[in-house]
Parts: sequence; C-alpha cells; structure tokens
Amino acid sequence: MKLHDLDIIVTAPPAPGWGGRYWILVKLRTDTGITGWGECYAASVGPEAMKQVIADVFERHMQNENPEDVERLFRRAYSSGFTQRPDLSVMGAFSGLEIACWDILGKDRDRPVHALIGGRMNQNMRAYTYLYPLPGHAMAEFWISPDMAAQAAADCVARGFTAVKFDPAGPYTMRGGHMPAMSDIARSAAFCRAIREAVGDRADLLFGTHGQFSSAGAIRLGQAIEPYAPLWFEEPIPPDNIDEMARVARAVRIPVATGERLTTKAEFAAVLHAGAASILQPALGRAGGIWECRKIAAIAEAHNAQLAPHLYAGPVEWAANIQLGAAIPNLLMLETIETPFHDALIKGAIRVEDGFITPPEAPGLGIEVDEDLARAHPYTGSGLHLEMRDAPCDYRGNNAFQGGAPPPEE
Repeated sequence: MKLHDLDIIVTAPPAPGWGGRYWILVKLRTDTGITGWGECYAASVGPEAMKQVIADVFERHMQNENPEDVERLFRRAYSSGFTQRPDLSVMGAFSGLEIACWDILGKDRDRPVHALIGGRMNQNMRAYTYLYPLPGHAMAEFWISPDMAAQAAADCVARGFTAVKFDPAGPYTMRGGHMPAMSDIARSAAFCRAIREAVGDRADLLFGTHGQFSSAGAIRLGQAIEPYAPLWFEEPIPPDNIDEMARVARAVRIPVATGERLTTKAEFAAVLHAGAASILQPALGRAGGIWECRKIAAIAEAHNAQLAPHLYAGPVEWAANIQLGAAIPNLLMLETIETPFHDALIKGAIRVEDGFITPPEAPGLGIEVDEDLARAHPYTGSGLHLEMRDAPCDYRGNNAFQGGAPPPEE
C-alpha cells in the first residue's frame, strides 16, 4: 500500500465562526483506493501559501511511501532542509497528513486508530467547552459581562459539562508579554467569582490568557483569581520563554497549562523538564500528529503530568484528539466545540453526551467527512485562521478578548 495522491480543502465555518476563520482539511488516497482524512492546524501564513507547504511536504516526503512508516515519514519532514528541529509550518503540514495516514491504516485493518496505538484505556472521556453567548446575549457585551458568563456556565453545567473555559483578561496583542490593566485583573476576578457562584462545585474553571502577560503581570493576575480555585491557568506568558513560565508556575497556586502553540516532543519535553506546566495541551494538527503526541503523552506520564488536547479547529482534528485520548492513561479532558457545522461535517459521527465523549469503534478516525459540505463553504477572506491585534493594552478603557478571529466590523 502506497500513498498516491493528495487533495486539500480549505473550508470556512459559517458565522459566528467558532473554531476559527477556516479549517484546512487534507484527503489522502492510496494506490489501493483507501481514503484518509486529516486536518492541519497551522495559521502563521495564509491558506493559499499553506496549501503549497502541505503539497510540498507530501510530494517531497510522503508520496509513494507506505503510510505504515509513520516514524520514518516524521523524521524526513522533521529533518527537512538540514534542520532537525521544530518548524511550526512544516510540522503543521505534516501533522494533518500524518493524521490522514492513521485514518488509512485503521480503515485498512478495520480497526479504530486507538486500537493501533495502545488500545482503549478510556471508555468515557471528560469534555469541556468555551463559554459562548446564549440566545439573547449581545455579542459585544458578552465578553466583558461576568453575569452573562455565569449564565452561560450554568447552561453548560445543565448540559452535563464539568469544566468551562473563559478568557476575560484581554487584549490579544502581538506586542508580547504586557502588564495587565488593573481593570483586567478586576474583571478576571469578577468573572471567576460569578462563574464559581453559578456552578458551585459542579464544574471546574479553566482560565485562559493566550500568552498575553509579562511574568510579573501573570503572577499578579494569577494570585487575584486563586481564591476561586481554577483548574488551570492557561499559557500565562508567551510560550517561547519556558524558564519564565516556570517562575510563574512556582509563584501561583493554580496548575499551569500550555501547548496549543508548541510543536513536537522536543518543545513539550523542555516545558516538563523546566517544571513550567503540569497540563499539556497539544493541538494534534500542529504538534506532529497522533504518533508524536502519543510520545508527548508518554513523556508527560513520566513527569506525572496530564494531557488536555487543544481544539480551536474543525471536527477532523477533534476526532484525532479523541482517538489519542482513548489510548493514553494520563488524559485529563478534551476540548470540544459544538456547532451545527462541526456536527454536519462529520455527519454526527461523534457527539458529547452529558459532558462526556465515547470514542467511536468505527475504523480509522471513526468519522465520515461530508466532502460536498466542506467544498460548499470555501474560504474567501484575507485574514489568518487566528490573528493578534496591533493595538497595545488599553489602560483607561476596556480590553475585550473576542476570540482570535472576531467578526469584521461593519
């Protein structure tokens, strides 16, 4: 069996666009006629440029090769251009292609992917969700309203979720670590207080920051929200300074989580070695694919750390996360995004039931992709999947994080 050809589909979820502006789906076909699907979570160049990177990685390292040879294919891409080091775009391209290889292998053997990477460890896996506006909530007001957040959290708990994530500290600025405004610290504490009062001990609070703060600023913010016992403090400073993240982890009594912007076991191992985080959040469409993240899970296990695979993408990456999660002993929980488009794209093959996910037993990733639906929603915009703003923190007015892909202003 050899990898024969590649197709790439860039599909845009309808408004409000939870999951980003577009998703890059890859479809591999073997010379024996088996089709495999993957998803590339890469956003540092535009989709047309990324399509060229994906095609190059496939043609240079994978075409006419056996999809069983995942380790060899990884080493080819990882070492490409005499580098032998993590490259975000190349590994993002490879990750989606690698996921598609596992989908092919599972279908060829009539087994789910988790059966091929260690077997089923977890029958039911805990899911979490971001807090999104409820019907009747004004979108612009929602992101700065503790009361609306608390209502959304209560709704999530009523639907069975035992953990909810939110990130009220904004802004999402490209200027690197900054000192949060006092108003941002006060709003963050108010969000935590209101949500904790709404959910009590029925759900964990997951506090996101998107790597926005200086070390001193992260410590100030973390200590302000400590009384509400968040389960994690996500990426409190930019992800490129591991020693400083470790300093924050030592100063704040909240577990630090990180990983959505990291790639390969090399970067995750450095985080664990430094004691910078105890919860790892690899995005499987960026971090190297299923096999590489299986290795990351093993390294984390040796450090008594847990995995909570990241998802701000489409349902193909979600399906890969679920297959990995089913096979590892140190899974904490799985991020999930529930929209009609996510569900329709995989024809309802996987769903959250009462806050938990049961891994599918169908072959491969356990999903069937609605290719016609994906092609019917092409991405025609000019923005990246996620973007950071140029403007600095506003120390007089409001800073509101509305996601890395907010709707365009009218």
